[in-house]
Amino acid sequence: MGELGGFMRHGRQGPARRPVPVRLRDWKEVYLPFPDSELKIQAGRCMDCGIPFCHNGCPLGNLIPEWNDLIYRADWDDAIERLHATNNFPEFTGRLCPAPCEGACVLGINDDPVQIKLVENSIIDRAWEEGRVKPVVPTVKTGKSVAVVGSGPAGLAAAQQLTRAGHVVTVFERADRIGGLLRYGIPEFKMEKWVLDRRLQQMRDEGTTFVTNAHIGQADQLSGDELCNRFDAVVLAGGSTAARDLPVPGRDLGGIHFAMEFLAPSNKVQEGDMARSPINVEGKHVVIIGGGDTGADCLGTAHRQGAASISQFEILARPPDVRATDNPWPLYPFVYRVSSAHEEGGDRVFSVTTTEFVAGPDGRVAKLLGHEVEMVGGKFDKVEGSEFELDCDFAFLAMGFVGPEKGGLLEQLGVAIDPRGNVARDANYASSVPGVFVAGDMGRGQSLIVWAIAEGRSAAAAVDDWLMEDTLLPAPLVASATR
Repeated sequence: MGELGGFMRHGRQGPARRPVPVRLRDWKEVYLPFPDSELKIQAGRCMDCGIPFCHNGCPLGNLIPEWNDLIYRADWDDAIERLHATNNFPEFTGRLCPAPCEGACVLGINDDPVQIKLVENSIIDRAWEEGRVKPVVPTVKTGKSVAVVGSGPAGLAAAQQLTRAGHVVTVFERADRIGGLLRYGIPEFKMEKWVLDRRLQQMRDEGTTFVTNAHIGQADQLSGDELCNRFDAVVLAGGSTAARDLPVPGRDLGGIHFAMEFLAPSNKVQEGDMARSPINVEGKHVVIIGGGDTGADCLGTAHRQGAASISQFEILARPPDVRATDNPWPLYPFVYRVSSAHEEGGDRVFSVTTTEFVAGPDGRVAKLLGHEVEMVGGKFDKVEGSEFELDCDFAFLAMGFVGPEKGGLLEQLGVAIDPRGNVARDANYASSVPGVFVAGDMGRGQSLIVWAIAEGRSAAAAVDDWLMEDTLLPAPLVASATR
């Protein structure tokens, strides 16, 4: 695949990021264009390994060596066909996925892995620019109807597949715009929303119907019973949206918010819905509690709003710069990473926990108390004498999610809940209620965008098979609902 021996001659190169002082003045994506001539070299590093572990590293089973070879040969037409064969939305994963495929790349055993995400994103962006992404309109209508509740990546993938299978598909979204966390959870500097909008228009042209402001299960809205009676099948794809809280003294003080309470209105400003976010940290001292991607999203957002200082806390120890011995290839590498938001500034503080928020004269949070921790016997112990106090005008809790929101629709449907708090399902994505299926984080728990798309595709195949007693829809082999 690619250039014979290319991996021995060429090193890994990626697109440059726009200068920090420039990009902090706007909300545009941070990466600069990457030349096709250089992309060919990066695709040519794919090493024609005997077993392409990148396939298994990718939950979608993307045909990575094939489209690397096609880009090396400048065959962009076939490349987008192979890319779309396994992934409905490569422009989303190419921008947002942490690339477990690259962690499983055979070249990564003793060298830098192939730039898989870069090649993927380049293929789809060029395909859009050159008009090669067109609606796939079904030639046969089944007469069956499917409701998809939730318009994040899992719901959108399921909806597109089921529409293309000939079913009448309606996607219900409780927000005022379609996209779920893609719309209001992902900051503009990571993915500009025109990228989402052009794909939604393709889905509309294919026949998918979208309904916004649809709080299914609430008063004056469709109930669970009405939903099941109106549609032949239902796909629950509402995500894992119940945020993990921090029950410490002072938690209820003003200025302390869940991450999504901060990110969503910031995105609505970019949509033109408001001139200024109601949670604005300009000139303020900010603490972000949680060291993951959501915390980094809060970090980049706070930078662009002009925070005076930003600290990002992580209770775990700082990851190593290279793989630890207990984290061997081809497992996903847990190593120290610097995202674009981290590059822009702020203090990253590891091995710390928050113990209390302290109010100022105005009754809002003004100080944060905490101490260092160390892992002992599988639990976090306090490091004696490590107590500290930090100025804190705003604190954002970005510690992950604990499952779907209970009550409402889930209670009305009567679906079983598993021991982890997610909607229980079998190997075919079916819930305990006949005709009701579950895809994405609502059944899997908080996970990656690439898993959401894989589960949406697999759930769609399961629904189609249940409705028609057969299916031709492909399903990722690695995306088992029971994994």
